[in-house]
Amino acid sequence: MSETTVPAARTAASPVIAESSTARGRRARIALRALQVVLALFYVVASALPKLIAHPSAVEGFDRMGWGSTGMYIIGVLELAGGVALLIPVLQSVAAVALSGLMVGAFVVQLTYFDGENAATPLILIIPLALIAWARRGHNSDLLRVVRRRS
Repeated sequence: MSETTVPAARTAASPVIAESSTARGRRARIALRALQVVLALFYVVASALPKLIAHPSAVEGFDRMGWGSTGMYIIGVLELAGGVALLIPVLQSVAAVALSGLMVGAFVVQLTYFDGENAATPLILIIPLALIAWARRGHNSDLLRVVRRRS
């Protein structure tokens, strides 16, 4: 192999979106980061906080499902952790996948217990979460290295 060729495995494995050094790539990186910040704020402030401070609307909803305060606090902590992890580079992709799973559960709960009243919200949130998980998938190898180093 000459010095001018690039190994195919190296270029095929590198993320295409939000990693380019062009102006378009920089804009994509900025837009993706802004999306992550907005979603993190949503999960921490609008979703987890009412559950963690036992806001009456959250208490009512979880009592209606029969999950009580324990279920409410568990879901609140999961949303808080996911929102914070969206801002930590090595955890971004995994957090987006985990929050997507949580949103699938929220969709099922909305259909089952609340007659589909707000069932579209979790589905809408899955779309940007899937984009983040895909665009930041390169960080998964970094996370695996950290985990393997610890074990």
